[in-house]
Amino acid sequence: MYKKIIAGLGGAIALNLLHEIVRNNFDNVPEVNKVGEEALNKSLETVDMKITDKDQLYAATLAGDVISNGIYYAATATSGFNLVSGVAAGVGAVMLPEKMGLDDSPVAGSTQKKLMTVGYYLFGAVVTKLIYDKIK
Repeated sequence: MYKKIIAGLGGAIALNLLHEIVRNNFDNVPEVNKVGEEALNKSLETVDMKITDKDQLYAATLAGDVISNGIYYAATATSGFNLVSGVAAGVGAVMLPEKMGLDDSPVAGSTQKKLMTVGYYLFGAVVTKLIYDKIK
């Protein structure tokens, strides 16, 4: 079980590294972090809290993203559904924000952003599977 968790975290970290490198170096690319930050603050509003410091909000969102994606990849990408799990996560990242009352433009504002978002999550699943195959 711990090998799946290690692989899942590796895939989640790879996904976030790819996202950050591309986001900080190119225009008209997905900004998954913005959706996550909005979701986190909306959740905190239900208990009368909000993170106003941009660096703290970014760090909290990034940590939550790595943990949640790591768990997701550990459960799905280490099985026979590795590629499907990546595509499913990416499609969810594109389609769910609007349905959850969030601004989806950072990930779904253009066809390019949609395809890249799905590609990021597929990349994370592939990395998870590669790590898992090496350590199992």
